[in-house]
Amino acid sequence: MAEYKKPLPTIDDMNRPFWEGAKNNELKMQRCLDCGHIRYPINHICTNCLSEDAEWINLSGRGSIFSYVVFYQLYNQAFKEDIPYNVALVQLDEGPRMFGNIVGCANDDAKVGDRVEVVFDPVTEDVTIPRFRLA
Repeated sequence: MAEYKKPLPTIDDMNRPFWEGAKNNELKMQRCLDCGHIRYPINHICTNCLSEDAEWINLSGRGSIFSYVVFYQLYNQAFKEDIPYNVALVQLDEGPRMFGNIVGCANDDAKVGDRVEVVFDPVTEDVTIPRFRLA
């Protein structure tokens, strides 16, 4: 595996199930045991009912593009070879919204409202990043 020079997440006890799931090609998020709200971003309390009780569940990884931008300006040297690159806000079918790149197509091919599905990009031995492709 080639050296990955872009920023990587800090994996800790709170988010470890998310990253372990991604490594196993599973999109995992927390579901509140009191109200059923799916927590994302990962949090120690439910933003809906303030409960601390949650379980990790697998999501379908399907959704639609809620918002979409293509970056032409370089803000971090690690992304120099990727310019232009896209970042999408994906509305997952189960409720949460998640940022990610749309891969496998030209930047101009993805549009708000398009259906997408998660794919997993193993960038290091320890980190696999969820991304999305047009469904």
